[in-house]
Amino acid sequence: MADIPARPGLLLVDGSVYLHRAHHVHARFADHHGRPTGALYGVVNTVQKQLRRVRPERVAVVLDAPGKNFRHELYPEYKANRPPMDPELRAQIDPLCRIIAALGLPLLRVPGVEADDVIGTLARRGREAGLEVVILSADKDMAQLVGDGVVLADVDKEPLDAAGVERKFQVPPERIVDYLALAGDAADNIPGVPKVGPKTAARWLQRYGSLQEISERAEEISGAAGQQLRDSLERLPLYAELVTIRCDLELDTPLAKLEPGAPDRDALRELYEEYGLRQFRKELEVAAPAAAAPAAGEAAVRDYALVLDEAALAGWVARARAAGVFAVDTETTAKDPNRAELVGVSLATAPGRAAYVPFGHTDPQDPPQLGRDAALAALGPLLADPELTKLGHHLKYDRAVLARAGLELAGPLHDSMLESYVLNSTPGGAPRHNLDDLARVYLNEETTRYAEVAGSGRKQVSFDAVPLARAAPYAAEDADMTLRLHRRLWPQLQAAPALLRLYRGLELPLAAVLGAMERAGVALDVPALAAQTAELDAAQAELQARIFAACGREFNLNAPRDLQQVLFAERGLEPLRKTPKGGASTAEDVLEELAKRDELPRMILEHRQRAKLLSTYLRKLPQMLHPDTGRLHTSFHQAGTATGRLSSSDPNLQNIPIRTAQGRRVRRAFVAGPGRVLVAADYSQIELRIMAHISGDPALCAAFAAGADVHRATAAEVFGVAPEAVDAGQRRAAKAINFGLMYGMSAFGLARQLGCGRPEAEAYVAAYFERYPKVREYMDGTRARARARGFVETVWGRRLHLPDIGARDRNRRQYAERTAINAPMQGTAADIIKRAMIDLHAELAADWPDCRLLLQVHDELVLEAPAAQAEAVAEATRARMEAAAELRVPLVVDAGVGPNWEEARG
Repeated sequence: MADIPARPGLLLVDGSVYLHRAHHVHARFADHHGRPTGALYGVVNTVQKQLRRVRPERVAVVLDAPGKNFRHELYPEYKANRPPMDPELRAQIDPLCRIIAALGLPLLRVPGVEADDVIGTLARRGREAGLEVVILSADKDMAQLVGDGVVLADVDKEPLDAAGVERKFQVPPERIVDYLALAGDAADNIPGVPKVGPKTAARWLQRYGSLQEISERAEEISGAAGQQLRDSLERLPLYAELVTIRCDLELDTPLAKLEPGAPDRDALRELYEEYGLRQFRKELEVAAPAAAAPAAGEAAVRDYALVLDEAALAGWVARARAAGVFAVDTETTAKDPNRAELVGVSLATAPGRAAYVPFGHTDPQDPPQLGRDAALAALGPLLADPELTKLGHHLKYDRAVLARAGLELAGPLHDSMLESYVLNSTPGGAPRHNLDDLARVYLNEETTRYAEVAGSGRKQVSFDAVPLARAAPYAAEDADMTLRLHRRLWPQLQAAPALLRLYRGLELPLAAVLGAMERAGVALDVPALAAQTAELDAAQAELQARIFAACGREFNLNAPRDLQQVLFAERGLEPLRKTPKGGASTAEDVLEELAKRDELPRMILEHRQRAKLLSTYLRKLPQMLHPDTGRLHTSFHQAGTATGRLSSSDPNLQNIPIRTAQGRRVRRAFVAGPGRVLVAADYSQIELRIMAHISGDPALCAAFAAGADVHRATAAEVFGVAPEAVDAGQRRAAKAINFGLMYGMSAFGLARQLGCGRPEAEAYVAAYFERYPKVREYMDGTRARARARGFVETVWGRRLHLPDIGARDRNRRQYAERTAINAPMQGTAADIIKRAMIDLHAELAADWPDCRLLLQVHDELVLEAPAAQAEAVAEATRARMEAAAELRVPLVVDAGVGPNWEEARG
């Protein structure tokens, strides 16, 4: 692995490549005027992140100048396959240049050449001046510039020195031009040799040494590739010239003028405000200028200690007790807390002051560590002291691994991950809630990533194998950043009473409940899964044979290109939507629409759904059973959705398909332990009930208050008939209207769902709003408030931010408007079931100690109870869930008991 110098002499940023990448990755970003800002965000984020990481002596951000360059004169087809620049991207270039200038960074745009050539020339000049050079780019062409003192880096990827280039491309840097000339470059419309890809190009260069030698010995190369080479010999010198980066430009900018200047904070503040870059505005406010002292109460330096003896540990325990508030973080052997072994604990007692206490590292070169028993004996009373406040980040994990090691974490607790999540849950409008991203945003600190100390991919080692020289600063930094984040976020929560109540009354106590559920796990009927797998495999084989018979040939059912050929070219079906690359879409919703016209898409869709069931659940679930407990332990995530809903992984139980008999059958394999049964309790139409509560519509509230079938009641209102006269089709249409409008569906979408004409659907919508006028008032008012404030709120004040609510792009804006209508209902439903879980967990502990919560999926809870107590527990669960909120309409819960999940659902 190449090392990037901590303070390189010259950092060259390929702004153009990151400009295009960011425009696509952050395509939904827009300011309050609807102007796109994804490219602005991505490039500025990348530049600032790298500057914090390496702090170069000199730096240049290089962008392509507008217009053609000398390569177009050499080869008119150069980049001819590229469409014109997206106007939304073009509109961001000028503000980007203004921001870069305000950051105090030199910016170069040289007409007639490309950014690559400017970077190549500056890199050569830097090396000639004795500087260590870092090129920041994702462009493979740049690999030709790597050499002694020149490193190629990309965001969050392993930097490449000469050896790294050779490992990646199988040729050294000095042969990259030859390699590209042979293999071609589709992005620049350079054909290369037909039928010769990267592997063949590398193999030829390894054998013959150079493009020149390959050309001279072309007759020795046999096969179709050899003939294509011989046919291309006249063009290869041109291709080589096109891919060669010029390093001899006559630039007017000397290296001395590339020293970064002081940022213009006032200009940056205005620019960030103008383009809605709230994250950077926040960073600007919380970060001190580079030459200034750190903010009050924060650390100027990091004073991190490695604790290797009992006296040093006793000193840190005393410091933590004296502080009264300290951060704790664990280092382990695995991400799964039910399998992780504790190898060390870090503590932070003040900003910049932290220590790592290792006791499970295995590198033979490490100095002697404390014994595990001695370390835990000293730390145990500190962590269990009910008078001391402990801070953590994703504290649910730390509590679980500490418990496995026999340590209790007690007393007042705070979790900086949950603090951040409650303050702003929305992806895109807020950072991800991991420690590294939050430290960058709120503290202006670039932290050490796990991959930097433990490696990545196949080279990654368990943390116990990381040498202490690397492990200690990383672990201590985690505790330090956790403490400093809490100091930054806690005052913001205190200033927002509704959010503070959500944090203290809901999210913090819920974390303990979820931890208990993860530790409990659920039993599986493995033979039942095996039987279903065998049946489904046979059914898949039969279905595949029918598909091939219908098409008259075999093809790859998992290949989009094959499906496009079969469905649209051979079957003659009309494509309904394009993919981002311009091909005909074969997405699930497209196949569902096509299935109304042709049997083949229906069979393909059925095959795809069965394949997903097999791979995601039937084959995988038995492999995920814990070796010690024999049960399945999913992970629940509190900070993973915008609305406050929980999500889960390993396995993802939220996505078990329940619309098909095979999907529902998977739930039959979730069973109770010996002598026990499962209890399943599910809210009935909770989001519709919340709609009635929020809108206050009298007719809708009356239907729920009377215990009526709300879909039948809606059908009676919309179709103007008595409730008892509503037929099945009318009720089905009313159900689609109820849920469709709640999710912001348009008349066009409703027409597609009902299979009727748009005028008919518009008449249904008009009749609905005529009967339920307060629902329309709620929807119209919610859209207006969302546009004015940029967010909506749940009943209990959880804020759901909508960065696209003012987007210029119509699709993005309309999606945000639909979200504005539905998110308060989804979020309120999430808050209600969380309240029920907290209350129910406490009641079980007090009155039903042999019962336990196991799962939460959407609006449903699953418990395990002794068979003799099951009916009483089901009734207690129903009561707790129905009492979790007081709305204008009653909450209704359906609860059942059974030996497995499906039967318990009734």
